Amino acid sequence: MLRLDQLATRHVGPLSLTIAAGECVCVQGASGSGKSLLLRAIADLDPHDGEIYLNDLACSAQPAARWRASVTLLMAESQWWAERVGEHFPVGVDPAWLDGLALPKDALDWTVARCSTGERQRLALLRALMGQPAVLLLDEPTGNLDEQSARLVESLLADYRRCRQATLLWISHDERQAARIASRRFLLSDGQLTALPQ
Repeated sequence: MLRLDQLATRHVGPLSLTIAAGECVCVQGASGSGKSLLLRAIADLDPHDGEIYLNDLACSAQPAARWRASVTLLMAESQWWAERVGEHFPVGVDPAWLDGLALPKDALDWTVARCSTGERQRLALLRALMGQPAVLLLDEPTGNLDEQSARLVESLLADYRRCRQATLLWISHDERQAARIASRRFLLSDGQLTALPQ
């Protein structure tokens, strides 16, 4: 369970929200409304007021690295620091997940420079999942993908959520996608979250 208690960062908040284990919640809003800022604050990457809890464990009571291993942010533009894809997967990758995202088994042998934007986005998702986080903060995880690839990502994340009872907080500009994936949807506007009808 992820719980925000009067969380505030820059022009966002204070916000309070509880997301159950195994639940997917979608946040929508105009560009510049602070959606990415919200995720960065929850991941403890930016200064913030208020508190964030994973179950009963407060973010402020844990080392940042431990928090981010459990509460993982997948940004819209992934970061790569080594030449080859496989160097970013020290424990390897589940071959079924590669197949589920229509990536070949030799994808870990590729250079990062050889990958398309969509391939990098899917590989970055797999990199995040291999850490088995309890919470995934997803900033437009299908933003650079075609419809078919986006559906594959949605399916893999739904399976991960069910199997691991993981909590997903998902930013999407796609109304149809938000309706498909989320049990609850919120609009972020003027720094506040407003529940949207399902």
